[in-house]
Amino acid sequence: MMSEIDPVKLTADLIKCPSVTPDEGGAIALIEDLLKKNGFSCYRISRGGVENLFARWGSGEFGNSFAYNGHTDVVPVGNSKSWSVDPFGAEVKSGYLFGRGATDMKSSVAAFVSAAIDFVAKNPPSGSIVITITGDEEGEAKNGTSAILDWMRENDEKISHCLVGEPTCPEYLGEMVKIGRRGSVTAKFCVKGLQGHTAYPALAVNPLNALVRLMDALTQESLDNGSEHFDPSTLAITTIDTGNTASNVIPEKATAKVNIRFNDHHTGESISSWLEKTSIVISKETGTEITVDTHITGESFVTVPGYLSDIVCESIQQELGVKPVLSTTGGTSDARFIKNVCPVVEFGLVGKTMHAIDERVDISQIRDLKKVYIRILENYFAEI
Repeated sequence: MMSEIDPVKLTADLIKCPSVTPDEGGAIALIEDLLKKNGFSCYRISRGGVENLFARWGSGEFGNSFAYNGHTDVVPVGNSKSWSVDPFGAEVKSGYLFGRGATDMKSSVAAFVSAAIDFVAKNPPSGSIVITITGDEEGEAKNGTSAILDWMRENDEKISHCLVGEPTCPEYLGEMVKIGRRGSVTAKFCVKGLQGHTAYPALAVNPLNALVRLMDALTQESLDNGSEHFDPSTLAITTIDTGNTASNVIPEKATAKVNIRFNDHHTGESISSWLEKTSIVISKETGTEITVDTHITGESFVTVPGYLSDIVCESIQQELGVKPVLSTTGGTSDARFIKNVCPVVEFGLVGKTMHAIDERVDISQIRDLKKVYIRILENYFAEI
């Protein structure tokens, strides 16, 4: 009988792969080789210098296809001297596995891959299991999951439901399942006035005065009071710049950036329109020229609680004795792409140390996460 796959060892092996976006670092090759050896059909999807993987066990022609989406790319380590361990050494200390990507999200990838391999070996389901692994989640995400979904359309590959393995739990494993995400818009404002001497402000048009008024107008606006599944939308000023080094010169230009996280009361287009209209008002009032450049990184979405979330939550309760909360908090994830294809929810580890110095994961939680993932597969295919 085939021995079970150890998710802790697999996580460690993945951490040792220096897969900082967009470098594959050997991580996807490692997963691909393991899945091929265990009966999965694997297809490498390359686009824009990014490597991605699509793997399927079983036939997609009959029965439901349960999919998992994860990423093996990681953010840079920062100052490696600030780490107490080698960021890619996968060192174990006091019951924790250390390394970049330990939490976000090589541990989840290892847990699901090992769960899927063990599950199909013991209980071959009526249906299929799809595993999609991207190398471009931490970057601009243009050539990762989007590339996989494009390839799937071109090759008539379909999935019925999907689980994304992002860290979803604030304090303890099983605490939270994500059923949606807020949308995100980043806007850059450039205000042009008329340069002059600070002793003669009437002869100049100060762009900073206009910019301050604009930022105040935006931050004072109440976008909404939240909705059934979402908290109120938020706006944060992230930078204000002039490049002015002189204390006696009114600058010609000033810039600022804001980031808006919005719920299902809005769209990226409606938020962008509001920013543009507010800028026009301030521009007219101050005699300045204001340009707005907006970048929409994702629209808000929600998978209405029901079949998929029920299975995931029931599985968590059965394995961990915890009743999870359904949430839409946090930043964006690749679920924003998958929701256009099928219902999607997210469940993974506690995310306290993701992207941090000395990123680490409780080893026992990796094993528990694998158990939950196996239970999800059991419950899902028992329903078919």
